[in-house]
Amino acid sequence: MNYGSDYKSIPMTSIASGHTTEVKPGVIQHTLQMVNIFLVENIDGSFVLIDAGMPNKAQAIIELVEEQYGKGAKPQAILLTHGHFDHVGSIIELIEEWHVPVYAHTLELPYLTGVSSYPDADPMVEGSSAGRLSFMFPKEPIDLTTHVRTLPQDGTVPYLDDYKWLHTPGHSPGHVSYYNDNAGLLIAGDAITTTDQDSLYKAMSQKHELNGPPRYFTPDWQAAKESVRKLNALQPKITVTGHGMPMAGEVLAADLQELADQFDTLAKPKHGKYV
Repeated sequence: MNYGSDYKSIPMTSIASGHTTEVKPGVIQHTLQMVNIFLVENIDGSFVLIDAGMPNKAQAIIELVEEQYGKGAKPQAILLTHGHFDHVGSIIELIEEWHVPVYAHTLELPYLTGVSSYPDADPMVEGSSAGRLSFMFPKEPIDLTTHVRTLPQDGTVPYLDDYKWLHTPGHSPGHVSYYNDNAGLLIAGDAITTTDQDSLYKAMSQKHELNGPPRYFTPDWQAAKESVRKLNALQPKITVTGHGMPMAGEVLAADLQELADQFDTLAKPKHGKYV
């Protein structure tokens, strides 16, 4: 296994870095710099890790797991929403520590098996001050060939009996979200965000507002729009995302409906490489 040659720590953080939130019993959100990871329990008390954070954060993730579940604890698997560097940045060290499988959508596998790099970031995309720094973000593929597996085609989620996965592309070809219909809980990855990841100030301050996917790393805006509509149709009661704090209740319902209805105005940039 290996990371791309461009993998490195990124000097960007937020006031939420290191913060742990119990979203609901059995669901923990933890922020690493500007990105969230999740520990999610199954009905039998076992648990999985969703996403693997920024580069060089493996020890912090291991300590989080042991803090929540005890010395020597490990997840049943690592489930990915997608393979961008801030969601797989510490995954190799975690695999080597825990010896657990990784699951992702089949369309994400080229970026996780050393085959393909992600499309170039768009530093000049409209409305993205954070995008000006995206030239430094790693985009080369990592190679997890011996450990990565494809999510089941029937929508079931390994080791999470009450969840299903949904294909929510746009931000990446194989982006997925995870949904627990009984609890109304949506783990949306970067299909939507609950802070404006394109604004350096808002991302650093974690201003709480619903947005579309980060503009600087989203190459397919039509697919992104359809994904937001798909998530809105679920009518989730609580949503957690790759960037930002949890959102719930009437505010979530109203803001997600508005984003779905006015995506081209609220989320899609007016100009950029992929518009």
